[in-house]
Amino acid sequence: MIDLVIDQRRKDLGGFEVGRVLPYAKRRMVGPFVFFDHMGPVDFEAGFPKTVDVRPHPHIGLSTVTYLFDGEITHRDSVGAIQPIHPGEVNWMTAGSGITHSERFDTLRRTGGRMHGIQAWVALPTELEEMAPSFANHGPDDLPTYEGGGMWARLIAGKAFGAAAKVATHSPMFYVHWRLDAGAQAQLPAEYPERAAYVAQGSVEVDGRTLSAGQMAVFAPGDAITFTAQTDAVVMLLGGEPLGPRFIEWNFVSSSKDRLEQAKADWRAGRMKLPDADHDEWIPLPEPPPPANPMS
Repeated sequence: MIDLVIDQRRKDLGGFEVGRVLPYAKRRMVGPFVFFDHMGPVDFEAGFPKTVDVRPHPHIGLSTVTYLFDGEITHRDSVGAIQPIHPGEVNWMTAGSGITHSERFDTLRRTGGRMHGIQAWVALPTELEEMAPSFANHGPDDLPTYEGGGMWARLIAGKAFGAAAKVATHSPMFYVHWRLDAGAQAQLPAEYPERAAYVAQGSVEVDGRTLSAGQMAVFAPGDAITFTAQTDAVVMLLGGEPLGPRFIEWNFVSSSKDRLEQAKADWRAGRMKLPDADHDEWIPLPEPPPPANPMS
């Protein structure tokens, strides 16, 4: 059954919009997933400004998971990776003790075209929060697919439906891309205690309720969940074993508030290495708002 429905909150990043779903006030995490953004869709005209690019910025204590439906993004990071990602691939970057990266739209700037995808953050287990940073790109051959009964499915990461993706994860989890034809039925089994489904396109009926594009349903544990597509639909399934609470500030995730303060100080002081190809610009640490004037 549905425990909670979360509506995306749209935010303009200075050239394209994202729909923020996680974290949410009433549900900070689903399994290890601590962040979930729906990027676009946006149709770029060739020659759009470089200010749309995401300049270098830091992370600790998490893995970023980038997955595209349309377009291309070039990833650059401080461990030396320069990797374009295309639809149907996964860019999995583990920040661990600290990494910096940028996201560039060089190809779309030359050609124009649509950009549409999901970026998620997966928290690391407490004992691995300070592991060495790393990056990997995985193509379709590493991601099992299934087709039948009006459904097409790709396992992006983790284990589910009797399959395992060739993506190195650090805690029990699953992340799945479904395409459903109108009228098709599909089921999410009860193998993980924390599960959610995000409707990226179209609408589906679940538990007697219609879920539309931009909505995430978080499910109570213990029962399989049946989906019926009311239109052609794209649904992202996610969840896993809970890791315990995490603190989030800006791009940093940790089980320790003190570690967040250290990361902020390191970034502010320039102690975190920038990507080699991006050494001349970065996103500064956002300053907190000034305290309220007690006389106002």
